[in-house]
Amino acid sequence: QVQLVESGGGLVQAGGSLRLSCAASGLAFSQYAMGWFRQAPGKERDLVAAISRLSVNTYYTDSVKGRFTISRDNAKNTVNLQMNSLKPEDTAVYYCAASLLSLRTTTDYDVWGQGTQVTVSS
Repeated sequence: QVQLVESGGGLVQAGGSLRLSCAASGLAFSQYAMGWFRQAPGKERDLVAAISRLSVNTYYTDSVKGRFTISRDNAKNTVNLQMNSLKPEDTAVYYCAASLLSLRTTTDYDVWGQGTQVTVSS
């Protein structure tokens, strides 16, 4: 059974930090590009950060550059998102996803976790 399970969400004050983790099972993890998406109420689900299979390439949406860092451990089948200097506009449900194809093409991601809530208070 293919599964992605996120953890690490919660409530934090503006300027604070959170570290999201995603544990993968039932798939050849090292063959997948991994991404973190987020969806705020009333908005579309957007790609926030992504990392290639061997961590050679990464992608960050402009609004999180310099604040968020994506990393992965293929030996542990995990991908993390370190989020620093959090802002209220970072509030959203964050999803971990896997893609066998492109790193940046949203529609290529076809394995999804259930999501974890991140709330940043002002």
